[in-house]
Amino acid sequence: MNGGPSGFNNAPVTKTFVIASALFTVFFGIQGRSFKLGLSYQDIFRKLSIWKLITSVFAFSSTPELMFGLYLLYYFRVFERQIGSNKYSVFILFSVMASFLFEVMAVAILKDPTSNLLTSGPYGLIFASFVPFFFDIPVSTWFRIFGVRFSNKSFIYLAGLQLLLSSWKRSLLPGICGILAGSLYRLNVFHIRKAKFPEFITSFFSCVSWPSIGNPPTTPARNLAGNVPSYTTRQVERTYASAVASSAIEPSEDAVATLVSMGFDQNSARQALVHARNDINAATNILLEAQSH
Repeated sequence: MNGGPSGFNNAPVTKTFVIASALFTVFFGIQGRSFKLGLSYQDIFRKLSIWKLITSVFAFSSTPELMFGLYLLYYFRVFERQIGSNKYSVFILFSVMASFLFEVMAVAILKDPTSNLLTSGPYGLIFASFVPFFFDIPVSTWFRIFGVRFSNKSFIYLAGLQLLLSSWKRSLLPGICGILAGSLYRLNVFHIRKAKFPEFITSFFSCVSWPSIGNPPTTPARNLAGNVPSYTTRQVERTYASAVASSAIEPSEDAVATLVSMGFDQNSARQALVHARNDINAATNILLEAQSH
């Protein structure tokens, strides 16, 4: 199961975050300091280790955690494609800060100064992303392996479970805090889903990310909360019957896959792309407008 077209097309913020996470992890691994990563009661309330607070957002403490973590971050780029890089940047910041506050409260309650209670890595962001993944990404296929029924979402859940239990208590606690942060975002606490950064910030991520090969970047607007129901081709045609195309354009498979990954029906996506002359952003607006009719 993938998150639409391969690569980081239309996901510069995700790309920057994945690269930063990998570099931080490799850097501390080469220096042999991975075992020092993670947060304890003393790091937060006694010594206030700023470098640990920063690195705990990016660097994983082991190679298996890095592999599963980067895989999940890469898959969840689908949300940046759905809501746009600007709102996804807000989602990242909110998830990291909210999950960190929950972690601080948990550490304060447990008060164990003898060990690192929290493992290092972007657990807050990863497990916050499981909230919209559960509610907003539809199951498209079911299959059986040795008599056990799986969906196309099962392997993402299994990867998340492996990461959640990778360090037992030390990873379980940040994972739960991340889920709580994602739930707050979904509930639109403080109207967070309407918040946006100045455009130059998301433009910065596009500049620092290496160029991607494929479709030009687009930022279709869609909220993380709630599934977008499928629309029939007839609905799209009725809404845009007045649009006259000078020549028929065959929609690209990558563009269709991107719209399908957002929850739109495949036939509706193709029809909208024809009307929009293969422009994903315009096609998304067509489908969203069809929703309101």
